Amino acid sequence: MEFRNGGVKPRMLKLAIVLQARLDSGRLPEKTMLPLGAKPLIFRVMEALNQVPADLRILACTEDSKKAFAPFATEAGFELMSGPKENVLERYCLVIRKYGICRLIRATGDNPFVFADAAAAINAQGLAIGADYAGFAGLPYGAGVESVKASALLHAGNEAESTYEQEHVCPYLYGHPEKFLLHRPLAPFRWQAPALRLTVDTKEDYERAAALYAILNECGAERYRGNTIIEAAAKLFLTETQRPQRRSDQ
Repeated sequence: MEFRNGGVKPRMLKLAIVLQARLDSGRLPEKTMLPLGAKPLIFRVMEALNQVPADLRILACTEDSKKAFAPFATEAGFELMSGPKENVLERYCLVIRKYGICRLIRATGDNPFVFADAAAAINAQGLAIGADYAGFAGLPYGAGVESVKASALLHAGNEAESTYEQEHVCPYLYGHPEKFLLHRPLAPFRWQAPALRLTVDTKEDYERAAALYAILNECGAERYRGNTIIEAAAKLFLTETQRPQRRSDQ
């Protein structure tokens, strides 16, 4: 049996990017299908994640989102798999079991401005020290990902009982530091901008995202780099005093 990502069998795969997404949203209905440029937001998220090295890319959605997402997943080179709507942790566990993943980079469908370079860096750090969970602190809200051992998520899936843990996937891990090796360092200075909000959860967020995308779309491949995104977003959304101070050596 062959798979689109390099034709390798599931048991051979080591690292996967798993993007969770759903069509419905209480605050901004069908936000993942709102346009950024000529494509929907969910495609822009996958486009950014394609800049992060991985063996396999999977869009893990809800059953009622599958039909709408399918053509864009195919275009972006993502496998498509559906699972429970509310128990997102179980959705991840189903993906892990199906594809034989050893480690995954967890991303969410409302973050079109993921820092591709920061995502690769935190995964490399987590892998190097064998961390069950790795994630940078200090990034703009909506710019980061989480790097997680598949075995740790399966453990969480077996033991997590609260709705919050099941919905948000990783809280069981960092809520039990006695069971898991956690790596949560402050991000390198060049990626620090905690005052910035880059996620899309409201109408105002979407309007800001559209404005930011229009600027970044002129930046070529640099638009996926954290410092490029910070500089563009800071000029648009932050006052002079709020803007992070860049250093020439960063």
